[in-house]
This record gives sequence, C-alpha cells and structure tokens, in this order.
Amino acid sequence: MSIFSEIAHLALIVHNYSQVKAFYVDKLGFSIIRENYREQTNDWKLDLRCGNCELEIFGKPDAPKRPSGAELCGYRHLAFRVADVNKAIEELAKKGIVCDPVRIDAYTHNGFTFLRDPEGNVIELHE
Repeated sequence: MSIFSEIAHLALIVHNYSQVKAFYVDKLGFSIIRENYREQTNDWKLDLRCGNCELEIFGKPDAPKRPSGAELCGYRHLAFRVADVNKAIEELAKKGIVCDPVRIDAYTHNGFTFLRDPEGNVIELHE
C-alpha cells in the first residue's frame, strides 16, 4: 500500500502570466482558487481547479526555457478526461483553440487529441 493518497497538483512556470491565466481560466474554464503576487520572489502564483485537479501557475518572465518535445525524458503532457473528444474539440474551436486530429488509443480504444497552451505546454484530452 502506498503512503500517497493522490496527486496534489501539477505546477507550471510560464513567461507570459496574463496570457496563460486567460487561457486556462477564460478558455478552458478552470476556476481560480487563489492568486498572489509574491514580492520575495518577484513572481505571480495562481492556483486553479478543474474537477479534483489543481494546477499551479508561476509567472516568471525571465525563467530559462526548457527543451520541448513529446519524446524527451521528463514532463510529457497534462491529460484531462472528457466525455466526448469530438464535442470538446468543437467547443474549444469556438474559443480559437486548435487541436490535433483525433486518434484512437490502441489499448483503451478511446479517442484522444492534443493541444498546446500559449507557452507550448502539451495538453491531452482523452475519453
């Protein structure tokens, strides 16, 4: 038995805080738990909720960029379950968000797609 009960949150460091905040709140519909400017570190910290998931966003304009690519070691993508991937794509398209073509998972046989946030972080929608 594991000593862990659940994943508490995922954290992202972003360059353009206001653009990323608008994306997750206004376009994806996450709710704001709290938002604070942290004077000691000269950055913004935004805590968001989507269902039982929490996402922390740290706005650090001068943070170094990490190499990207889905097959590199480390963080790959953030995945969210949706009831119908095609309907989710349609709703996001109305908000100007472009998703990759739907693919079918070879093991679960469920549909999934990928999109990117304004900083290029990969997000998966999975039935």
